[in-house]
Amino acid sequence: MAKLIPAAERIVRARKLIQKARELPVPTEGGRSDFSYVANIKDLFRQARDLIKFISMTPSASAEIKEDVKRVYQEIEEADRDLLQ
Repeated sequence: MAKLIPAAERIVRARKLIQKARELPVPTEGGRSDFSYVANIKDLFRQARDLIKFISMTPSASAEIKEDVKRVYQEIEEADRDLLQ
């Protein structure tokens, strides 16, 4: 059975995935439009979203945790704009 990960840990892991996406090197051939690069970035963002998507729906989540989740979603959108557009 899968181990339950606390909400705070999920937020930390999601932020690490966002940082990993930012640190991914841009390929010399194709640049930011390289299919593999875009797919890797999108996959990291998907993993980050999957980690936090149900946190705000849990009754035990505090208002502070819910605000952190909103900030992580904003960070994902910001990184998406910075890296892919």
